[in-house]
Amino acid sequence: MLGFGVLAFARPGTALLVLSMFFAASILVHGAFNFVCALRNRDKDGWWIMLLIGLLGLAVGAVALLNPPVSMLAFVLLVAIQAIALGVFLLMLGYKLRRAISREWVLYLTGVLSLAFGILVALRPQLGGLSIVFVIASWAVVIGALELYFAFKVRSLADRGGTRLFR
Repeated sequence: MLGFGVLAFARPGTALLVLSMFFAASILVHGAFNFVCALRNRDKDGWWIMLLIGLLGLAVGAVALLNPPVSMLAFVLLVAIQAIALGVFLLMLGYKLRRAISREWVLYLTGVLSLAFGILVALRPQLGGLSIVFVIASWAVVIGALELYFAFKVRSLADRGGTRLFR
């Protein structure tokens, strides 16, 4: 994890390419599973709808894998759409909970920040893609460092006499 984070900071364009290729591959695999499941269940009502969904996933995944710039843009725009939707939902939640809780302004602030981030990413996908990579890289560095610290702590337990952790 730590290594991925450091490499993502060093080569953000490559990291975005890798993330978008995994995104495209997941769409392709999802389409393949839907296609196979539809064919196996031809005796069920509506199987052809699942077949169409599978064919769509296969086509979109293949196009995205064969055209990396398209998959990178799709990945970035999907993150933008999710951030915008999350922002709207958090604002709605804050409004609904305003009488039941205090400090609902935190939900409003979180919603506005998410909404602003999503809009900025959608308006400037190149910068948005880099910011997404930097956020993921930061998360990976922090989590990786904490995992490494924890690993050394657990290792020191064995050196101190092997305290049993589980019974």
